[in-house]
Amino acid sequence: MTYPLLCVGFLAVALAIRAVAEARARAQSRRIPWQPTVIAGVVLLALTAVFDNLMIGAGLFHYAEGLTSGARIGVAPLEDFAYPVAAVLLIPALDELLPRRRHG
Repeated sequence: MTYPLLCVGFLAVALAIRAVAEARARAQSRRIPWQPTVIAGVVLLALTAVFDNLMIGAGLFHYAEGLTSGARIGVAPLEDFAYPVAAVLLIPALDELLPRRRHG
């Protein structure tokens, strides 16, 4: 299995869960705000760019050449950036879908 294929799977699952959460919120006349998702996404992508490049550049890990798309941002393969995107889609969706605990 290649890294791009793995990323497509992660992103498809994240998008599907986000769509279910959005539909549930709309059914209850609410919305999941996009602004925090975009802000968190930009921050996570920037952190991923910096730290993945540092870790790969330091030789802490590497990717098999034949299994990546070949597109890179610095030395980090483009596929590394799919995980923060999936995270920022999933976290608000899971907050919407999972039951809330009552305190007190």
